[in-house]
Amino acid sequence: MTWLEVVSWIAIVIGILQAILITIDVIRYPQNMMPIMNIVWPLTGLYFPIFGLWAYYGLGRAKGQMDMKMDHMDMKHMNMESGMDMSMNHEEHMDHHHDHMEHHDHGDMHHHEHGNKPFWQSVFVSTTHCSSGCSLGDMIGAPLVFYTGFLIAGSMLLTDYVVEFILAFIFGIAFQYYGMGFQKHDQPGKAIKDAIKADTWSLICFEIGMFGWMALAYYVFFAQMPELNTAVFWFMMQLAMMLGFCTSYPANWVLVKKGIKHAM
Repeated sequence: MTWLEVVSWIAIVIGILQAILITIDVIRYPQNMMPIMNIVWPLTGLYFPIFGLWAYYGLGRAKGQMDMKMDHMDMKHMNMESGMDMSMNHEEHMDHHHDHMEHHDHGDMHHHEHGNKPFWQSVFVSTTHCSSGCSLGDMIGAPLVFYTGFLIAGSMLLTDYVVEFILAFIFGIAFQYYGMGFQKHDQPGKAIKDAIKADTWSLICFEIGMFGWMALAYYVFFAQMPELNTAVFWFMMQLAMMLGFCTSYPANWVLVKKGIKHAM
């Protein structure tokens, strides 16, 4: 076993263990305000060894805990309302108190999400969201091409590019669609258009980094590209996805800054 194979296995095992650990944790602390992040964070851990775990515990887990706190407080308020059997004046007082508390809670939530989080962190989380959808498409597309033997113009690399881009686009837009929250989904046509507008540019930037690394692997790093059933191939995919994340981050910065894409 070569040193590259050893490194590849280490990176892959770390990624798998991270994905399992994060999955267990999001089950304990689900992010109810944006459920799609319960899928995004395990995927980020899978392709981003070490750094993905740091990002989840540093930027993602606190959000899940806050969502649970909000759920408990809402339940407490509901119990308070159902248990009321008092005079009219007292009821009015309690309603006023409840409205004040609700306003205060939403203010705290807004402050936590945007006020306490530096802009670069909001952009970072938005980038994990975009990159996870793209990565899922790439992880499905590569085996699909390999095991079907389907080729475009006789080129494995070109076929990978086309199939993986289509799947990445589908998953990327779907992640953005559900990431916008359910309040817009009473107008699904408009929501889909908003998702395409918000995510297309960052998705293309991700694939530029991803495909650029794949081209280097095919034509520069190896005399013959390792096959899909090898650890080295999937390590190259991990590196390609990390590079895709890096090339997508500036695009997400601009999109969030201009208000085209919402901060997370």
